[in-house]
Amino acid sequence: MVDVLPSAGTDIVARPRPDHLPENAPEFCPGVDSDLAGHASACQGCPNQDHCQTAPKGPDPDLPLIRDRMKCVDAKVLILSGKGGVGKSTFTSQLAWACASNPQTQTAVLDIDVCGPSIPTILGLKNQYIHASSAGWSPVYVSDNLACMSVEFLLPSSDAAIIWRGPKKNGLIKQFLKDVDWSGGLEPAEGKDTVIDYLLVDTPPGTSDEHLSIVGFLRESGIDGAVIITTPQEVSLQDVRKEISFCRKMNVPILGIVENMAGFVCPACHGRSDIFYPSTGGAKALCEELGLAFLGSVPLDPRIAKCCDMGESFVEEYPDSPASTAYLDIIHQIQKQVEEKRHLAH
Repeated sequence: MVDVLPSAGTDIVARPRPDHLPENAPEFCPGVDSDLAGHASACQGCPNQDHCQTAPKGPDPDLPLIRDRMKCVDAKVLILSGKGGVGKSTFTSQLAWACASNPQTQTAVLDIDVCGPSIPTILGLKNQYIHASSAGWSPVYVSDNLACMSVEFLLPSSDAAIIWRGPKKNGLIKQFLKDVDWSGGLEPAEGKDTVIDYLLVDTPPGTSDEHLSIVGFLRESGIDGAVIITTPQEVSLQDVRKEISFCRKMNVPILGIVENMAGFVCPACHGRSDIFYPSTGGAKALCEELGLAFLGSVPLDPRIAKCCDMGESFVEEYPDSPASTAYLDIIHQIQKQVEEKRHLAH
């Protein structure tokens, strides 16, 4: 959880609170808000066991607050990956920049990779802080129509390690959803019911606390779908299968799978090399096997990493790159699917 404290200037800056678990909690405490509180094996012998067992349980009272906040958001898309290092945050940033390239489209990025927040760096938002007003927390803006929220903005420095248990991560994600003024004080344009057209949620690798939290908190508001990022080799696809299973069990629609780092084309000789060899056919074969949409492959381009470090849009800086062409084609497919789903829903 997070407190809002006065900064050195006149503004109000949000700061993280200490861990809200009891100080004398056992190592594997499930958390005071968990259904297992007081009943898990780790609770045996804990001095807080009786209190946790008798504490009131029931629907989360914050869910209606989250639902009200999310009324200003139209499409909500999760960006997932089974493994780390497959380019998930890079793809999220390119998707955000592409959506925001239309000045009439309002886009927001929510970074819930609590232990490894990289979205602020990729979007060029280093050394920024969250400010508070009577309407709630204000996200940090890349441009007039592209906003971002991340735990990175709460840290005293970019080198600070985030050593949090699951319940504290979940509490922060809840605060991001219910306390952030995503609309920025804007009213819906004529003919629209919402202010934010796309809320892109960048998640950590795997299927853990953060994923369960975001799906649970947005259940009443609705999730339009998930995009899963992978690389071509089987060791990555194995983890993607787990991600697909998670989405199906949690009733999260899968918009499709993106194959990242799919080969490298030499700019001098134009020869192609498979850096990550698709020994089992890559993401396309997996999609055919499981009946999912294959959104496309993005080849390697060393300039992508450079743009991420510099906080620049790769597609805008290098529009002639094969990777830019692939990004734009994939992004167009995602937007088309989301718009079709929203049209059918209305």
